[in-house]
Amino acid sequence: MHADLSRILSVVEEGSATGIAAAINRLIGAGELSIGTRLPTVRALAQALGVSPTTVNEAWRSLARVGAIETKGRNGSFVTARTHSAEPTRFWRLAGDTGRFARDLSAGVPDQALLPPIGPALARIDGQPPLSGYLDAPVLPELDRLVRKAWASVCDPETLTIVNGSLDGIDRLLGQLLRLGDRVIVENPTFPPFLDLLDTVGASALPVPVDDEGILPDALAGQLRRDPAVLLMQPRAQNPTGVSLTQRRADQLVDKLRAHPDVVIIEADHSGDVALAEAVSFAGALPDRVVRVQSFSKSHGPDLRLAALGGPAAIVEPLIGRRHLGAAWSSRLLQEVLVGLLTDPGCVAAVATARTVYGQRRSALKDALTSRGIRSTGWDGINLWIDVAREREALVTLAAQGIGAAPGSPFLVEPSGGDHLRITTATLPVSEAAAVADALAEAARPYPPYSRV
Repeated sequence: MHADLSRILSVVEEGSATGIAAAINRLIGAGELSIGTRLPTVRALAQALGVSPTTVNEAWRSLARVGAIETKGRNGSFVTARTHSAEPTRFWRLAGDTGRFARDLSAGVPDQALLPPIGPALARIDGQPPLSGYLDAPVLPELDRLVRKAWASVCDPETLTIVNGSLDGIDRLLGQLLRLGDRVIVENPTFPPFLDLLDTVGASALPVPVDDEGILPDALAGQLRRDPAVLLMQPRAQNPTGVSLTQRRADQLVDKLRAHPDVVIIEADHSGDVALAEAVSFAGALPDRVVRVQSFSKSHGPDLRLAALGGPAAIVEPLIGRRHLGAAWSSRLLQEVLVGLLTDPGCVAAVATARTVYGQRRSALKDALTSRGIRSTGWDGINLWIDVAREREALVTLAAQGIGAAPGSPFLVEPSGGDHLRITTATLPVSEAAAVADALAEAARPYPPYSRV
């Protein structure tokens, strides 16, 4: 069976490799290109689209990486059953150099010294283990009550569960909600593993820019017209920009979302209790379409590997059911520890202290950069998004001074007004902000053009 060239041409919205691959993905996901269908030759499709064969080759390679097609050289390229997932290329670009700098500002992790003491929480389970049967409820009733109480101002989820961290929950949601070729709206810039997850399911990202109040309404409206399946966004301390969604902006965005009732909204609240901003959610206005995922990693400890996931039963119950065929539940022992961390007065005070200290550290570096003429974004969380003239040169300059930073390019769906770095301020003492700002200012500025003597 041969693919209909005219049908492919009719769905290609842009002549880039990404646009071509996304169009083929959509046709495969919709069943219009079945397994075994032979695709047009690279030369034929390139000629029909008015692009170079190199562009089509790149699109074919990206489709092969997610297992959507198989290329057989001169024998052609064929639609195939997906047998493997894409590699998390953006994630590894962030993680590759951590740990080798005297001052590592690249990792995006909390300060271990500011995590609440775990001793009082462990004492709760000493000699009194929680439920341990295979058929027991997957969520401890007390933890369910605590999460619902904390969320009461923004949502009342029909169904709530606990997953092994926010990325685990988001991975499960995307796998359940998306088909090959679907589109997902994401902030630009966004958290790189989100883009890797979309690659693994063969979905394409539709970028929307953010300002100091969150996603821009007109940009969201434009991408909603492209028939997305999901909006995946970070309402607080957005990674990497440090922007938190305001209620005013949320109300504006709800007006745009109401006109597209099939779009599911996933709210990834990764900073949780260490974010300065109050929680803002679309769930109150759109309760049947919003799934909220709140991580406890930055606030209570990454090794807990726990996040709360709540939303409409029609979405969350299938996730719980499918999970019973694998992990089944998140450790109730760890859930009991989390209950202790959420209720012990000393632990609650420690989290409040961490929230304050993170704000002071971030503000100290941001103010120091501003005084040196370096623009940065970030008023919440543990990160700053810094403008630099050239990403690579800036990273090399910082590395020479023993400072690690995260490159900005893995966070981007498409170019966004110049180069950037993400700087994590979680472990940076206020007393060192000026010295680090000096190094960042030197790295951020353009190098003079090279000339021969």
